[in-house]
Amino acid sequence: MSWDYIIVGAGSAGCVLAARLSEDANVKVLLLEAGPKDTNPWIHIPLGYGKLFNHKRLNWLFKSQPEPHLDGRVINQPRGKVLGGSSSINGLLYVRGQAADFEGWARAAGNRGWDYEDMLGWFRKAEDQQHGADTWHGEGGPLAVSDPSEPHPLCDAWIAAGQQAGYPLNSDFNGERQEGVGYYQSTMRKGRRCSAAVAYLTPEVRRRANLSIVTGAMVRRVLFEGRRAVGVEYDAKGARQSARSDGEVILAAGAIGTPQLLELSGVGGAERLAKLGVGLVHDNPEVGENFQDHLQVRFVYKAARAITFNDDMRNPLRMAGVGLKYALSRKGPLTVSAGYAGGFFRSAIAADERPDIQCLFITFSTTKMGDQLHPFSGFTVSACPLRPTSRGYVHATSRDPCAAPAIQANFLASEKDCNDVVAGMKIIRDIMAQSAITDEYREELIPGRAITDDAALLAYARETAGSIYHASCTAALGKVVDGSLKVMGVEGLRVADASIMPSVVSGNTNAAVIAIGEKSADMIRTDRKG
Repeated sequence: MSWDYIIVGAGSAGCVLAARLSEDANVKVLLLEAGPKDTNPWIHIPLGYGKLFNHKRLNWLFKSQPEPHLDGRVINQPRGKVLGGSSSINGLLYVRGQAADFEGWARAAGNRGWDYEDMLGWFRKAEDQQHGADTWHGEGGPLAVSDPSEPHPLCDAWIAAGQQAGYPLNSDFNGERQEGVGYYQSTMRKGRRCSAAVAYLTPEVRRRANLSIVTGAMVRRVLFEGRRAVGVEYDAKGARQSARSDGEVILAAGAIGTPQLLELSGVGGAERLAKLGVGLVHDNPEVGENFQDHLQVRFVYKAARAITFNDDMRNPLRMAGVGLKYALSRKGPLTVSAGYAGGFFRSAIAADERPDIQCLFITFSTTKMGDQLHPFSGFTVSACPLRPTSRGYVHATSRDPCAAPAIQANFLASEKDCNDVVAGMKIIRDIMAQSAITDEYREELIPGRAITDDAALLAYARETAGSIYHASCTAALGKVVDGSLKVMGVEGLRVADASIMPSVVSGNTNAAVIAIGEKSADMIRTDRKG
């Protein structure tokens, strides 16, 4: 059997593509996903992301090479290995980025179709906004976007303190302006995660006769005849299989999986492929280069009141109450995303009028993400510089697609990035020094008040900071793909995922990847019509 479209990866963009392309009953669509179906209950409970962080079946559990500017530490790079991809295991935050991000994309692509005016239409099409439709938002789309189920007194104190520090209140980080403090919106519907699989691969879509979804399918390589992609080779059900396409193969395997698969298929730097023993189809040393990610540095505070999630989980009665509340109302701590409140700020060293720091406030504390909750009342505030200049790479290490690729972000490789992370930590301390919140904590436990000057703050970041899991830019517009997301130098092959970003968005990446999926599906259908 031959397919019109073969989509590799059922993540944030892959699910969109499968749903949109199969709307045309005259085409046959095959969606291949290495992971299982999204039946694990922790996927659908928002706070369940904590249970998925180290999940061996649902998470690729990638790790970086030793990061030279983070004291040689190996940094976790979790990615979803399940229907829905990382949208099934992420922290649920819905943040689009800044308009200027997409102007930069348009310049890189040489295509005005990637500017914010155009992208706004795809964001709106995807969205089912709790507040309804307006200039900035859509209603009735597949992806639910909602407010927290209820406020929290610690978050309210943070927001008030941010205003005391001089930052504006912002009820919509995806509206006219991003700057300010407030609550985050999340991809959640009635207290349950709305992953790309839930949003787009609805029961109705999954029943379409022209759409086949195969889970447990590990794609080994794209098959070429000359320079034209004609299918894929994959392992499923214990056997080597192949699928042929008369139309296009679309890679949506993410910023880590896509460059690895391109290289294993013969598209990449000739010298690198020769060392792997992979036959060359097209020489492009930019494949896998330009990797970007956001760095997160975390501050932990001992709370003055026993009102944190740490407290809920330490007390059996409170823990039972949390579970009962969620079961009955779909509200409470189990609906909390990875950033309950927070904000976007212009630091003292910002290069322009755009926010350059993102902060996240969560009502629990751990030493690092994925660890056990602390045995005391605690909460966490983190800072993420939004526009790093450091670039890294993702490259295949073996002809075996199951062998983890080499990943290096090169965090804090530039002086600017070092200055930015220190500036972000100073914003946290400025807000936490305001009277609206000082009564809510007993002490700054981590890093602690003994760390004061810039050199000490930077040293703390090098010792403890890690990824916030926004892998991107490894098959970038203008370098690996053209403005239509076609892989340059070959035919019949496109990429649609976070790897096509020429620079990472100023915020979380899931919203932008879903918009990429919407836009790419439209471009593919338009090309088919001629």
